[in-house]
Amino acid sequence: MRNINYPANYDVRKRRSQRIAFLLFRFFSLFIAFILFAILGFIIYKGVGVLSWDFLTEAPSDGMTSGGIFPAIVGTLYLMLGSAIVAFPIGIMSGIYMNEYASKGWVVRFIRLMTNNLSGVPSIVFGLFGMALFVKYLEFGDSILAGSLTLGLLSLPLVIRTTEEALKDIPNSMREGSLALGASKLQTIWKIILPMGMPRIITGLILSLGRVSGETAPILFTCAAYFFPQLPTSIFDQCMALPYHLYVISTSGTDIEAQQPIAYGTALVLIIIILIINLLSGALRRYFENKLKTK
Repeated sequence: MRNINYPANYDVRKRRSQRIAFLLFRFFSLFIAFILFAILGFIIYKGVGVLSWDFLTEAPSDGMTSGGIFPAIVGTLYLMLGSAIVAFPIGIMSGIYMNEYASKGWVVRFIRLMTNNLSGVPSIVFGLFGMALFVKYLEFGDSILAGSLTLGLLSLPLVIRTTEEALKDIPNSMREGSLALGASKLQTIWKIILPMGMPRIITGLILSLGRVSGETAPILFTCAAYFFPQLPTSIFDQCMALPYHLYVISTSGTDIEAQQPIAYGTALVLIIIILIINLLSGALRRYFENKLKTK
């Protein structure tokens, strides 16, 4: 084997390059964290003074210059729940089909390509599509149902890709061992594959809810009301929602200056909801991981 003669200062230069690379990585990581904490700190500083029990439990009043945001919180939760009912079953079953049943040919590649393209479509396009299909053609009107279906379609690509990738990482030996013991294909998926992939699937599901909770454009065309102080009583009613409410009181209204504190308070509540969703995602992931370890 031929010996390679390195320059005398080769190790010194390699260590210097490594230190420079690590310093750059550390700088950019800290810079990103600084931007995140700066944004959060600004919102907390501006909005924490508005938070109160009345702000969280009352409806807007006096041209949305006072009162609370309770109808917007409830409307946001309704839309999140409705989109989950639409996206979760369809997305999980689609991911199972693509990884467990479909032949690895052009059909799967085509579906995966379309899914990736859908995940990159701007949310306002989903809003226009939802308005044309659900609001106009199916005559659901501006309603929670139309908004939930639109948001479900928006989050569907993320659910499908998350489920597929979670199942893809499970070794084939687990499937073969289950089938060798006499289990059917469905039993193998239900008893072995899904529980093993559940931590990552749950993470994708919760993250899709986090995305849905902050979307404005889809609900702008399908369900969101400018001012709807009472709570909806039917899925065919309109509703207020935190993202659209924040947009409205920040850009229009009777008194922009008086509405600014409410806007910051609304933004802080929305951030808290998303934070709770992310914490829930981590807790559920750890629960299913621990459950798998104990089996």
